[in-house]
Amino acid sequence: MTEEAKTEAETSAIPKEELARLTDDIVAALKTVYDPEIPSDIYELGLIYKVDIEDDRTVKVEMTLTAPGCPVAGEMPGWVENAVRGVEGVMDVEVEMVFDPPWTPDRMSEEAQIAVGMY
Repeated sequence: MTEEAKTEAETSAIPKEELARLTDDIVAALKTVYDPEIPSDIYELGLIYKVDIEDDRTVKVEMTLTAPGCPVAGEMPGWVENAVRGVEGVMDVEVEMVFDPPWTPDRMSEEAQIAVGMY
């Protein structure tokens, strides 16, 4: 857990155990969304920049695309929203598309690098 996540867990109105479960379930949900052009999920590709779980259980996701002209640019935020909305305990979902910093392949996990033959 990052230092920022630890601090958030300590100051959240959501009980620590529930916050941990929500976090795990949200990550699992994000891993069900795939970039149709790359055989890896968007989480392992490093397309998810930030996930905030607010005290009212609204989940705010900042994400990007592998390229601004990605053919599914208009659809992917909806896929992410639907996936996260399905997590038990989530009340609302807001997905924001950002392009700063630009995505680069070094954001990919080792698992994603193996999937695309980079490793």
